[in-house]
Amino acid sequence: MPTKVDSGKNFKGKTGVVALVPDKWNGIWMPRHHVVGRLARHFEVVWVEPAAGWRQYWFPGSAKEKTIQSIQPEVFGVTLFDPGRWLPELYRPKMLADWIRSRRVARARRILEKRGCDRIVLYLWRPEFAFALDAIQADLTCYHIDDEYSFSVNDQPNDPHEVALIESVDLVVIHSRKLLEKKGGINPNTMHVPNGVDFAAYQSPVPEPEDMASIPRPRMGYVGVVKSQLDLGLLLQLSVEKPEWSFVLVGPIGYLGNKANILDLLAERPNVHILGNRQLHELPAYMQAMDVCMMCYDVCDYTNNIYPLKLNEYLATGRPVVSSPIDSVLELDHVVRIAESPQQWVIALEEAMQEDRNRPVDIESRQQQASLHDWDALVQKIADKFGA
Repeated sequence: MPTKVDSGKNFKGKTGVVALVPDKWNGIWMPRHHVVGRLARHFEVVWVEPAAGWRQYWFPGSAKEKTIQSIQPEVFGVTLFDPGRWLPELYRPKMLADWIRSRRVARARRILEKRGCDRIVLYLWRPEFAFALDAIQADLTCYHIDDEYSFSVNDQPNDPHEVALIESVDLVVIHSRKLLEKKGGINPNTMHVPNGVDFAAYQSPVPEPEDMASIPRPRMGYVGVVKSQLDLGLLLQLSVEKPEWSFVLVGPIGYLGNKANILDLLAERPNVHILGNRQLHELPAYMQAMDVCMMCYDVCDYTNNIYPLKLNEYLATGRPVVSSPIDSVLELDHVVRIAESPQQWVIALEEAMQEDRNRPVDIESRQQQASLHDWDALVQKIADKFGA
């Protein structure tokens, strides 16, 4: 990892960032982990861990959460602030709950002030953190939109509370083209920063994982959270129609809703291999061990708003990619094969194996596309705004 940049060399004063996020640092890694972590190379950064309920803090015997996918915060230079049992998450009485939430943000700010930061950036990653705008005095406020937070499969109008937040902050960052179309016109200080990739890590060849060696080729792979947004029915149909292909799922199991039974059926298939969660540093090896990488999403208004983190990670490996026709890949048909029906998927996967896999010009084209989205360069754009 690159060494931390001395903010005093580039910006006026010493800048500190308070990041309010919906996830723990040691959970499943999301775009916010990559962004906030890299910002710590430029500034002092405090990642405010989500507060737990008071029962979790005060009742002994509550299960301690284990690390799912993580890089130690010290690698980036991020400071984790755990609100602890004295500042738990409460919902009532409202006056007390609001006061506690405000105290958390104020405590995070004090950490930065004790380190000599005389300029504070408040970085919000969910609309429910709008309360923080009144909790502390910040020199710059930023709202980062990396999802459609209605989480509806059908398009919904912009939430008035989110619109008010977008209007109130100094800077808005939006990660997908579709969300930019929907929300980008509200605040004139809005920038488009798509999800990126640690290009060197995914592009550099690494040994095949031991547990992949026994899985027959060709291997069709999905690496990421296995969740309800995936078209698991499509995967099941493909596994039945092409028993000579191996279908490999690598990643933690998320919320499946009414698709849990389909995952059970997939697990019974002899050519389906559900490997479960792997650590962040292991993912490049699993992606490189595939013959074709898959993004098999159910296409709906929700998935049309996403920009999958795995997209540029797949491309950086040089492996061919086949995707459902979600909006974020429609302009990438020169490096991503797009398929909708099961028949189209079979054809696209066959063509990817026969034509794309080992042709140097295609590998170079995919990796060149991914290199345009290296996380370091993308986060630099945000850092430049924070330091202005």
